[in-house]
Amino acid sequence: MSTIKYQKITPQDKNYPPLLKEIPDPPQELYIWGVLKQKEKYPLAVVGTRKVSNYGKQVTLELVTELVKQGLTIISGLALGVDGISHQAALDANGRTIAVLGSGFNHLYPQKHTKLAHDIVKSGGAVITEYPPDTKPTQKTFPVRNRIIAGLALGVLVIEAPMRSGALITARHALEQNRDVFAVPGSIYNKNSAGTNNLIKMGAKPVTKAEDILESFN
Repeated sequence: MSTIKYQKITPQDKNYPPLLKEIPDPPQELYIWGVLKQKEKYPLAVVGTRKVSNYGKQVTLELVTELVKQGLTIISGLALGVDGISHQAALDANGRTIAVLGSGFNHLYPQKHTKLAHDIVKSGGAVITEYPPDTKPTQKTFPVRNRIIAGLALGVLVIEAPMRSGALITARHALEQNRDVFAVPGSIYNKNSAGTNNLIKMGAKPVTKAEDILESFN
């Protein structure tokens, strides 16, 4: 059993994030391990494929490092690939990062990122979930939690994603929630960039450097 010390809040609590209250279906319970501030400073969700390419890794590291140095809080889903790289890059740059789980605290997923989750909390960040501690991860829990990743943020940056990707579900939630959507362009020959290139065609703001996001956030 987990010995994680967490607190539980509801939308009625005064420390419930106001950005999250604005979404169509805010979580009725939030389990928080670590420190979730009521108002995070410039929260940005960074998401992408689990099967990240070397290009995707390099872009994630460079962008997140620069954004964190400018004071942005990085929100992601603790998954393998872009999510994990984003959290780690934020920690390495002494920045603040928040992970949103698709399971309860007694079933941290992926197990490979258990140490990363502990490091996030130790650094002063938070690991959060809407699921009670004994909830196991399923194929359904992850797409549902993606609305929280988008809902906690002012915008969502998609770094690398094929056409069928959880990252695109997060981007769709961001659009529904009236948040900014940013996407990193990639090669037209790489299926990992098919989703991001398509987002740009649909009106997402193309990002080639950190300044592209900082401008939107003023």
